[in-house]
Amino acid sequence: MQTLRTARMNITNDWRRWIAENLILNVPPDELILVLVKQGCSHEEAVHEVRQAFESPYLAGARQGQSLLNSRIKKREWVLDIYRKLNHMRPNALQIDYKHQLTRQQFFNDYYFTNRPVIITGMLEDWPARKHWSLDYFNQQLGDQIVEIQARRNQDEHYEINSQEHKEICTFSDYIDRIRTAGHSNDVYMTANNSGRNRLALRSLWRDIRLVDEYLEHQSDQDGFFWLGPAGTRTPFHHDLTNNFMAQIIGRKRVKIIPACEVKNLYNHKHCYTHVDGHAIDFDRYPALKDTQVLECMLEPGELLFLPVGCWHYVEALDVSVTMSFTNFIVDNDHYSEYECYGQL
Repeated sequence: MQTLRTARMNITNDWRRWIAENLILNVPPDELILVLVKQGCSHEEAVHEVRQAFESPYLAGARQGQSLLNSRIKKREWVLDIYRKLNHMRPNALQIDYKHQLTRQQFFNDYYFTNRPVIITGMLEDWPARKHWSLDYFNQQLGDQIVEIQARRNQDEHYEINSQEHKEICTFSDYIDRIRTAGHSNDVYMTANNSGRNRLALRSLWRDIRLVDEYLEHQSDQDGFFWLGPAGTRTPFHHDLTNNFMAQIIGRKRVKIIPACEVKNLYNHKHCYTHVDGHAIDFDRYPALKDTQVLECMLEPGELLFLPVGCWHYVEALDVSVTMSFTNFIVDNDHYSEYECYGQL
């Protein structure tokens, strides 16, 4: 916006857009006239410009469109609130189901198509990774490989949003040494954000996993994303743009999940993130969360967690942890192509 001027002001199109924007926001016309006069516009010209905008059929149409849009948003929130209310009424609403070796039909009908999380046991028993993988194994097999990790995370409150700024290159052996000496720390982590480089460096590890073809389809010889870090690594509350599986191989992870229908209470400040700290939710600072479903589970080695698209989740490693995540389901999982409305939040 233009700065204050003592000379006579010329009404530019930038100022006309400013007038229109504020009228749509229901700012009283007299207040706009006062601002224009303070900027150096004559009173007569200010009145003329504001009146012309106020009486414009284009602005009237914009106002009507804004009103319709607000009504549609309220209608969608009403529908989401219905699902939210039904979710709260469901028996054991704050528990995540544990199911042993769900059939394909049971999994998709009862969980995937209903957008509900579930932990499935007994599906990873034939994975060589369950037997062989360890820090020593990684070091012996791939220690000299150059890998990419996330580092210096402790110095940045928004380490996940700024993940591109935290990428670092090192040997796999060096990274393993950092895990051993890290103790309980969120400072270094190898995540799905590093997969672009690490797929080639770590490709031999994929020989040690077996596709869970009851639910997933082969898309390449390296389906899935590799996660490795010390105890204390965290992934802040966020939602994904696809349905996801988390296959836990080494260590335990604490996971907190909030259903997608609770989105209006999540203080969604940017893209798919919130400032709410999942480690210790501050209900005084974020009071809308007080009546929100927060489901919590401990993901153990050998367990497969289904994270529905749009659900908010926070993940914290309790031990040195290795996880594989998958999105290549045998049914449609393309929801990111339709996601376009929150890029500027």
